Amino acid sequence: MTDRPHIRATLLAVTLMASGLAAAGSAPAADQGAQMIQVAASDAGSRFVPLGIGKSVVIDLPRDVKDLLVADPKIATAIVRSARRAYIIGAATGQTNVFFFDHSGQQIIGLDIAVTRDLNGLRAALKQALPNADIRVEGLGEGVVLSGNASTPIEAQTAFEIASRLVDDGRRVVNGITVHNRDQVMLKVTVAEVQRDVIKQLGINLAGQFGAGTSMVTFNTDNPFSARGDALSRTNFVPTLGGINNRVTATIRAMERAGVVRTLAEPSLTATSGESSSFLAGGEFPVLSGRECDPATGSCRDRIEWKRFGVGLNFTPVVLGAGRISLKVMTEVSELSSEQSIQIAGLTVPSIRTRRADTTVEIPSGGALAMAGMIQEQTKQQINGIPGLMQLPVLGQLFRSRDFVNRQTELLVIVTPFVVRAVARRNLSRPDDGFADATDPESILLGRLNRIYGAPKPTAQHVQRNAYRGNYGFILD
Repeated sequence: MTDRPHIRATLLAVTLMASGLAAAGSAPAADQGAQMIQVAASDAGSRFVPLGIGKSVVIDLPRDVKDLLVADPKIATAIVRSARRAYIIGAATGQTNVFFFDHSGQQIIGLDIAVTRDLNGLRAALKQALPNADIRVEGLGEGVVLSGNASTPIEAQTAFEIASRLVDDGRRVVNGITVHNRDQVMLKVTVAEVQRDVIKQLGINLAGQFGAGTSMVTFNTDNPFSARGDALSRTNFVPTLGGINNRVTATIRAMERAGVVRTLAEPSLTATSGESSSFLAGGEFPVLSGRECDPATGSCRDRIEWKRFGVGLNFTPVVLGAGRISLKVMTEVSELSSEQSIQIAGLTVPSIRTRRADTTVEIPSGGALAMAGMIQEQTKQQINGIPGLMQLPVLGQLFRSRDFVNRQTELLVIVTPFVVRAVARRNLSRPDDGFADATDPESILLGRLNRIYGAPKPTAQHVQRNAYRGNYGFILD
């Protein structure tokens, strides 16, 4: 191998070049504070040497070098400074091998050279931007590999963005940073809603019959209610006027309803910083979405799709540091409603009444934010009747019906995030802690389903300190 003519010619040219540099009294730039590799006499194998573009490394050999072989001179250049010192300079990104041989043809050392980008500038930028993070930077061809440890996901993301800017292509940056002590965020959402409904309806239905001899005239007036309240309550007052063949019947239909609906939901959920989490307390109902038929057998079957309803929560927290949290949250409260329901294949499909809020906010730990506050009022008034007759000043009330609907809704959604830590099991309590079933005499005579539970046993000192009288605790039925 060492007797090849072209290798000897290369060595001769390198030796002449080194002699010229020595005669001029100058040395390569790598000789001043350059990276040094000391090769021991027992090192005859291969050694990995990372090198940046335009950077050099100094090789000190244990024996005089006779031959030198560079596998790819376009990636790295080797210069022999003296019989036992050589310089290797990175020229382009890539990998190559450099071998040194002595006068007897024995291999002194073999170097696996990996020429990558100059990463010292990136290391300095990361050290300045993230002084408390332990981030290592290694080159891999045209790319960069980040490794090490970071305390928060924000530090890892910052390091990745800095490396992407210096490399000019984020796809060449591999983020292998491990985030330790990742914070966990508990989100408490309070959904409070109050609905007030007032419905008033009044109408008169007339039915009459007049006749003389064999001639008879019959009429019937039915005033409809548009708010469908007549099915809930209806008052009929039926006076009858006239003789055997002449009579008039009037039915008074009146209904008044006032109702209040209060909705309170407080879902809580915990997720690791940077991860998404979802929650649903409710159910699903079937909806007929189509029909599938088999042409071979001619049989058909209905295709069912399930729709969710209830209290839902979906959020993604990111702890920014200093107790501040970037929060992307979506909360939804939905319920089944008979309004605007439809009939499909003989089945009644209800509608879903939904209140939804979706936003991204930045908030401190423990701080509360009103995501959605809405006050809505809807008033509806409708009069139905017989044209012409319903316009009469006094008697027109007999030929018309009146509907009045007033609906008021107030909705408030409050979001409160907390940076939390795990606690011991003994510090947590369940809703059924201390629950005790009522005895048979209490159930039969007093109508109780359970005893008072959650109340500590009173002591003499406790009674003196507090002025509580009577039973107290969490639940009293």
